[in-house]
Amino acid sequence: MTQLTTIDTNDFAAMAKAMGIAHEKTGTSSSTLPRLKISHAPIMGEAEVNGKMMNIEVVEGGNYKLEIPDKEPIYATSIKMRPFLQRFMHKRYIQGDAKKPGTYVKSIMADTLDIDLKDNAGGFNCGKPSGFIKDWKALPKDTQDLLKSIKRVRAVFGEVEMINPTNDKGEAVEPITSSFIWEIDNREAFKEIGSNFVKLAKMQRLPIQHIITASTEERTIPTGAKYYVPISSLDLTKSVEITQDDQGLFADFSSWIDNYNNYIINQWTEKANAHMEDDDISVVDDIVDVEIDEEDVA
Repeated sequence: MTQLTTIDTNDFAAMAKAMGIAHEKTGTSSSTLPRLKISHAPIMGEAEVNGKMMNIEVVEGGNYKLEIPDKEPIYATSIKMRPFLQRFMHKRYIQGDAKKPGTYVKSIMADTLDIDLKDNAGGFNCGKPSGFIKDWKALPKDTQDLLKSIKRVRAVFGEVEMINPTNDKGEAVEPITSSFIWEIDNREAFKEIGSNFVKLAKMQRLPIQHIITASTEERTIPTGAKYYVPISSLDLTKSVEITQDDQGLFADFSSWIDNYNNYIINQWTEKANAHMEDDDISVVDDIVDVEIDEEDVA
C-alpha cells in the first residue's frame, strides 16, 4: 500500500486517513442534532376555570417545536433562523400494522433532486422513477398511490432562535438559540422556505449571512382537519458576521450529512445485494457509483 509522506493541508480527506483520524466521531451526530418542525396539533392540559378543572389548549397548534435530545421540547409561535446550508432528499412512510411498526424509507442527501438518489431500501428515490411523467392518468392506481406517498424534502441546517418560548405545559422558559435540522416535506412549506434561498442565490449572498423570520398560517383540508405552513421573511438589510464558531458549526453540519449518507449507502448496499449472486455485486456497484457518486454526489 502506498503511504503518504507529504502533509497536504488542502486535502483533509486523504490526510485524515493517513493520520488515522478519518473514522473519529466529530461534531454533531444524528443523535445530538436538534430537530425543528411545526406542531400541527394542540397540546391539551388542565386549568381551573370558575372553580372547575377543565381541559384547555396549553400549547396551540401551529407552534414551532424544537426537539432537543435528552431535554423537553420547546415551542414558539415564531422563530428567527440563520440557515447555514440546505440539502435535498426523498422520503416515504410505510404504514405499519399490529405485527410490524411503521417505517420510513429515506434517500441520501444531495444538493439537487435532479439525479437518482440511493435509499435505505436498496432502491433509488424511495421508489420514484427517473425523469418526467408525461401522462399521470395513464399510470396504474398503485403507481399513482406510490408516487403520492413519496415526499421531496428540503433539509435546512442552521441556528434557530425560539421567540418567547414555552414548554409543553405552556409555561415560559428561558430564551434559547440552538443548532437544528428541519426536514421540510410539505409542498407549500418547501416552496415558501425555498423562495428565500432563491432570493439569496440571485443576489449572490450566502444564507449564513442573513436571518429568516418565520411564523405559521393555518390551512384546512376538505375533512375539516387543520394544518399549518410557514410564512417567512428574509432580512436583506443586515449582514451577519461569520465567526470562528460558525466555521466549526458548518463543519459539524457537513460531517453530519456525510455520516447520514454513509449510513444510507451502507443500507442500500446491504438491501440491494441481498438477492444477488456474488459475481454480480461488484459489477452493479461499479455502474451505480460511477453514475451517481462521481458525477453528482461527490
